[in-house]
Amino acid sequence: MGNRINIKKSIIDWAVERSGKGRDFFLREFPKLDSWGEEIKPTLKQIQDFSRKANIPFGYLFLEEPFAEKLPMTDYRTAGNEPVGKPSPELLETIYLMQRRQDWLRSYRIENSGEPLDFVASFSKSDKIDEIEIAKNIRETLKLNCGWPRECKDWNEALKLLNDKIEDVGIVLIFNGIVGNNTSRKLLVKEFRGFVLSDKYAPLIFVNNSDAKAAQMFTVAHELAHLWLSADGGIFNLGKIQSGVKEIEVKCNKIAAEFLVPKSEFLKQWDEYRENFDDIAEHFNDIAKHFKVSPIVCAIRALNLKLIPKKCFDDFYKKYAEELERKNKKNKGGNFYATQCYKIGKNLSVAIKNAVADGSLLYRDAYNLTGLYGKTFDKYFEEGV
Repeated sequence: MGNRINIKKSIIDWAVERSGKGRDFFLREFPKLDSWGEEIKPTLKQIQDFSRKANIPFGYLFLEEPFAEKLPMTDYRTAGNEPVGKPSPELLETIYLMQRRQDWLRSYRIENSGEPLDFVASFSKSDKIDEIEIAKNIRETLKLNCGWPRECKDWNEALKLLNDKIEDVGIVLIFNGIVGNNTSRKLLVKEFRGFVLSDKYAPLIFVNNSDAKAAQMFTVAHELAHLWLSADGGIFNLGKIQSGVKEIEVKCNKIAAEFLVPKSEFLKQWDEYRENFDDIAEHFNDIAKHFKVSPIVCAIRALNLKLIPKKCFDDFYKKYAEELERKNKKNKGGNFYATQCYKIGKNLSVAIKNAVADGSLLYRDAYNLTGLYGKTFDKYFEEGV
């Protein structure tokens, strides 16, 4: 029968709710679940299996009482005009992993005489400098010209160029649509599109790779704006673009839009438009193709420049968001070792490779940082970095 374990029913109920899988799922796996903690005691093996299926740390199941898990960063997300619900285990685990990676990289860079990155929080959130000046500073730091997206053949090429330029200045940029390498634990676009962990030595941007490539461009640009404005981290989703309740989000949206679609260039494209709001969606789509961004970015620019009324933007935003939600498909993957560089980040990968080589990082710790083990770890660092 195995060892029987004392466990509280309230903890089991909390773990079931936390998982988001529904009680019926667990009752199929554990038919006597509703009796655990009251009429019967589960075995150690049952608790271990339950822990894995609920995606909850084993130790949490022995707490005296449930606790509310909170995001360890500022939450800038909204669903329409309302705050989103409590964070999923997938989001929380992703943030915790990124924090561990950042903490290690920060220590590594300091120990190896790394210099603080001057561009982080180089502008104050309260600065009166407009978005054009800040966007220009970001482009200059990244060594990009004003019309850089137009020089790329498509969104994928533009995003790759931006990725390379960002990593070149010391920022860790990570794209992933699942928790680590667990394909059964997807990161939902409707919950978040990206977040930033600001730091002078190891700034980190995480982008939900389940999102459309053109939408990812705006997420990256938005999080770059956060790095330039603040030493704080924050999590972002598309809903905030619509309402922009917090002042810093409004400012970051404007900076991101200017970075991707400069005002002067946008107005040249807009001149072809002739006050006919019936074809506004087609017009935004045409401009978006020109700048290699999503149509919503063009809509934001038009709204900020007072070229369209707020109602026009709201109507377009609603339809666009619904369409984007339908079109979002699971990441098709690709070469495992090639995609790992995006899931771990080039800067972090190189630092881990060097630290393992000089003996300052144990393989055990390197495995935990990367989520790669044994021969898979070795092959990645032979082929992927």
